[in-house]
Amino acid sequence: MNSWTHHLVIAPILIPLVTSAILLLVDERRRTAKAMISLVSTVILAFVAFLLFRIESGPNDFDGVYLPGNWAAPFGIVLVLDGLSALMLLLTALLAVPALVFSMARWHAVGAHFHSMFQLLLMGVNGAFLTGDLFNLFVFFEVMLAASYGLLLHGSGPLRVKAGMHYIAVNLVAALLFLIGVSLIYGTAGTLNMADLAARIPDIEPDRRMLMEAGAGILGIVFLIKAGMWPLCFWLPPAYSAASAPVAGIFAIMSKLGIYAILRLTMLLFGEGPSSGFGNIVLLYGGMATIIFGTIGVLASQALGRLAGFSVLVSSGTLLMVLGINDGAISSGALLYLVSSTLSISAFFMLIELVERGQDAGANVLAVTMEAYGDAEEDEPKEADGVAMPGTMAILGVCFAACAILLSGLPPLSGFVAKFAMLSAMMGTGAIGVPPTAAIWTLITLVILSGVAALISMTRAGIRTFWSSIEGTVPRVLVIEIVPVMFLLLLTLGLTVQAGPAMQYMDSTIRTLSKPSVYIDAVRKAVRIPDYKASGAGNEAGNH
Repeated sequence: MNSWTHHLVIAPILIPLVTSAILLLVDERRRTAKAMISLVSTVILAFVAFLLFRIESGPNDFDGVYLPGNWAAPFGIVLVLDGLSALMLLLTALLAVPALVFSMARWHAVGAHFHSMFQLLLMGVNGAFLTGDLFNLFVFFEVMLAASYGLLLHGSGPLRVKAGMHYIAVNLVAALLFLIGVSLIYGTAGTLNMADLAARIPDIEPDRRMLMEAGAGILGIVFLIKAGMWPLCFWLPPAYSAASAPVAGIFAIMSKLGIYAILRLTMLLFGEGPSSGFGNIVLLYGGMATIIFGTIGVLASQALGRLAGFSVLVSSGTLLMVLGINDGAISSGALLYLVSSTLSISAFFMLIELVERGQDAGANVLAVTMEAYGDAEEDEPKEADGVAMPGTMAILGVCFAACAILLSGLPPLSGFVAKFAMLSAMMGTGAIGVPPTAAIWTLITLVILSGVAALISMTRAGIRTFWSSIEGTVPRVLVIEIVPVMFLLLLTLGLTVQAGPAMQYMDSTIRTLSKPSVYIDAVRKAVRIPDYKASGAGNEAGNH
């Protein structure tokens, strides 16, 4: 990185932070101005994330370490940009732009400070992806959660308030566990810098290492709560299904933040040395249980919102299971699956509102019948959610079918490519045994059955929605509502077309993660910027 691109590392944190502060100063009645400021900021954030991604995917060495306070590690705050964090930053930005555009149709105006909370959520998520320090990871987690509390409750309603209260209670307990885990790790290792901690773990005495691993286990519970591993996941489907459509769309990245933290810390702290493989069994069997629970929930769900919520659990369970296997080839396919499933679920959450709006229109038949018998009010105002687009039901049907294909992992879209990469790696490499053992075949069976369950549920929901609906009930859909859904689905199509380069990037990212020494050396060798006054004084002395 050259001088100016080096400072871009902190931009994904500063841009939403400054924007949220500016939005607080704008009068709440100026909805359009606030929306435009937020949208411009998010588009700029997406452009910066794309630049960082291009830098990391180019032929350059690992040098994306930034020292915000200009203090050398491990004494100061460290931000680290590598292939994984660059990928997650770009994914977050690609979700944020369509979710924000979707909200501008009506959701941003149903409560106060929507855009400020949205920007703070982006700040917390981006900071968690970039930080190289466990305590700052806690800080960014809390910023993200504080914003998510307000966003989940945005729009009020008893169902949303009930789910929001449960969500807040669970995450407050998780925050307490986070502090306990971080305290135990600091008390035994004497540092919270991730690179420094990874370098010190091999030298910790066995008895103290057990205490450190206990702290890491408690910390792991926090991330597993956020990822939604069974039995820590009962809060997730109600909360996600109760949230407004754009909020649920951006919440799709939050469960993947838990996956990211587990992947990062597992491969950095416990990839090598005496604690190698710590927690893998829990991740493996916990992931299997989560897939089973999520699959049952998908089959049992009658409401589309709950179906999407349980689909999040299936996605998390699949990723946790792969992390438990701890095989590089399978993990590469899992990263592609992470991107594809996140885009698909986000699009599905926003599509649900548009589809259910058409179902709600069927209730107008009762009003028509009452009017025929003279029981209706003559001057009853009609609800106007938007202008009906030509072929609205056809567009919604195509989008719904694409979501069904992606969630079930059918060809030809990226969901199939990602699952095929994982399953072929399981069968070809024999991650648990060569040839594939009964455990591997169990995992393969679970992945396939979860896809079949998603196909059955989505087909049932599609028939009920598009084939069995009352004739003539067309939902009112705005262009700025359907375009974000189509944009996310087109991204999955692009991911399918570019599956080869995408898999190469994932392979390179996993290879880098599997070498903790690369991360450790990059952070330890990060160079402080020379003091301007000192360098200037030195230059003057030299001139004299």
